[in-house]
Amino acid sequence: RFCLPLMLASHPTMAAGEEIPAALQDSWGDFWLFRFFINAAGYASIVVPGFLLIQYFKRRNYLETGRGICFPVIKSCVFGSEVKSVHQEDGSLPPRAEPTESSTARQVFKLLFCAVGLQASYLTWGVLQERVMTRTYGATETDPGEKFKDSQFLVFMNRILAFTVAGLYCALTKQPRHGAPMYKYSFASLSNILSSWCQYEALKYVSFPTQVLAKASKVIPVMMMGKLVSRKSYEYWEYLTAALISVGVSMFLLSSAPNRHMSTVTTFSGIVLLAGYIIFDSFTSNWQDALFTYKMSPVQMMFGVNVFSCLFTVGSLLEQGALLESLRFMARHSEFMAHAVLLSVCSACGQLFIFYTINQFGAAVFTIIMTLRQAFAILLSCLIYGHTVTVMGGLGVAVVFMALFLRVYARSRMKKRSKKLPPGDTPIQKV
Repeated sequence: RFCLPLMLASHPTMAAGEEIPAALQDSWGDFWLFRFFINAAGYASIVVPGFLLIQYFKRRNYLETGRGICFPVIKSCVFGSEVKSVHQEDGSLPPRAEPTESSTARQVFKLLFCAVGLQASYLTWGVLQERVMTRTYGATETDPGEKFKDSQFLVFMNRILAFTVAGLYCALTKQPRHGAPMYKYSFASLSNILSSWCQYEALKYVSFPTQVLAKASKVIPVMMMGKLVSRKSYEYWEYLTAALISVGVSMFLLSSAPNRHMSTVTTFSGIVLLAGYIIFDSFTSNWQDALFTYKMSPVQMMFGVNVFSCLFTVGSLLEQGALLESLRFMARHSEFMAHAVLLSVCSACGQLFIFYTINQFGAAVFTIIMTLRQAFAILLSCLIYGHTVTVMGGLGVAVVFMALFLRVYARSRMKKRSKKLPPGDTPIQKV
C-alpha cells in the first residue's frame, strides 16, 4: 500500500491521467503491467532451473558419459539426435507437394475447403476473443455480472488443446525423425505465450479493429529491424507498401467518431501491449525459422512449442493460485466454459488449416486468404459489437488492405522473375 502511490505516479500511463475502465480498477492486481511481471516471474521459476540443468549436463559432457534409464530423455531434451540440415533450401517450411494429375475441380474444391476452414476458424476465434475479454458474464437486471480478467488462462486453454491435437496427429501419421534438442522449443514457446497474452490483454484497452490493423502493420518494424540490424536491401514496392500501411493505420487511429464507447478508445496501455505483441510474435517466427533447419514437420513444431507453452502457463497459474480461480469462474458461468472451449478448438483447427493450405497451395495463396480474413474480422466486429468507424477510418482500412494485396502481388511477381535469373544472380532478400 505504501509503494502503490509511488508506482502509480511513476508509471507514464497513470501519470498522464489515462482513464481506465472501471472493471480494471478493482485492484492493483488487475493492472496489466503488474500481471505481466507476475507471469514473467512464474516463467522464470521454470526457465532458470531448466537453464542451470542444461548447463550442468553440457559441462559434464553427459552425451559421452551418461548412462541409465534417464539417458534417452536427457539426450533428447538437451542434445537432440541429429545435426542441422545445412542444405535445406527453405528454413521456414518444407517444400510443398505439387499436385500431380489432379483435376481442376478437385483443386478448386481443396482451395475452397482451405479458405472456408481458415475463415471459419479465425473469424469465430476473433469474435469469441472480443466477447470473452470485453463483455461480462452472469449479468441480470440487479447484478451487472463479472468480467473474466486472466488472459493467461485463455492462453493455457488454447495451448493444451493444440498440444493434444498435434500429439495425436504425430502419433497417427508418419513424421520425420526428430533431431532438434527439445529445450530449443522453449524460446519460441515463451515468446509465443507472451505475444498471445499481450493480444488478449490489449482488447481491454483498444478496439478489435485497431488490434487487427496493428497486426497488419507488423511488416513495418520487421523492415526497420532488417535495415538497421542486418543491412538488408528492399525493393521500391516494399517501401511503398510499408508507407501506405503507415498512412492507412494513422488515418484509422486519428479518425474520431461521435459517442465512442470507452472500449473503442485507443489508450497508451493498448499501444504498448500491441507493440509487445508485435515484438514477441516477430521473435517467435524468426526462431521457428531457425528451428526448421532441423528435419521436422510443421506439426512437430506445433507439438514441441505447445509442450513448453503448457508447462510455462500451468506452472505460472498454479504458483499464482489463478488456475483454481479461473476454473471456479468457469463453473459459475457455463457460457464462459463454452466460449473458452470453442476458442481453443478454433485456435487448434486454424493451425492445422494453416499447415495444410501452405503445403497444398503455397504461402502466397495463404497470405491472400488471411488478408481477406482480417478485413472480414473488422467488418464482423463492427456489426456484432457496434464499433463505429468514420469515413476517414474506413478509408484508412481500405488503404491498409490495398497495400497488403499489392505486396502479395509484387512478391509473387518477384519470385517468378527470380526463378528465371541465371545461377550466379541472387535476388534481393524479401520480408
